[in-house]
Amino acid sequence: MAFFITFEGIEGCGKSTQVGLLAQRLTARQTPVLTTREPGGCPIANAIRQILLNPANTALVPRAELLLYAAARAQHVAEVVVPALQQGSIVICDRFTDATLAYQGFGRGLDLDLIHTLNQVATGGVMPDLTLLLDMPPTEGLKRAIQRNTESALNHEERFEMESLDFHEKVRSGYLQLASQDARFRIIDAQGDIATVADRINRTVDEFTATRKAIP
Repeated sequence: MAFFITFEGIEGCGKSTQVGLLAQRLTARQTPVLTTREPGGCPIANAIRQILLNPANTALVPRAELLLYAAARAQHVAEVVVPALQQGSIVICDRFTDATLAYQGFGRGLDLDLIHTLNQVATGGVMPDLTLLLDMPPTEGLKRAIQRNTESALNHEERFEMESLDFHEKVRSGYLQLASQDARFRIIDAQGDIATVADRINRTVDEFTATRKAIP
């Protein structure tokens, strides 16, 4: 039973860790699972990722940033997401279209209607069945993200961590507004240890899959 799960949230909320744990759990049930991420997920999109996340690229203007995300997404969806869904896999993606609305729309202040249009063009209409929004205060998330980047030598990908706290507050607020408007969202409290958050996610995913199985 193929379906598409996305993880969203501010910097440092623990998405990447939880994507891996959920994939392990579903794989243990003999379920075909593909994990991926945005920006990235395939060679061309990964090359664009290096531009988008490199803190040296301070001259990158918001409109160019938006278009680069759309280009990376178009390639990623066509090359990775759609083929996996067609093969019957559960696709779990670390960020997707909602991230662009939250970061470039609510965070940067770009036109939301324009972003919706670009998302539609880039995805060809492919949308998540379930979106897990890992929510936590930006102060805590940024603290975690900066520590992660230092420990994992990811300083070359910290362009967004360098943004102001006000920017990250706008992103979080944007995510919560999106979640209030779309039934596919589930808000997960991302505070607590890894196992506690994973348990919250597992219960939510189990409820979702039980509902899907009940639909004729």
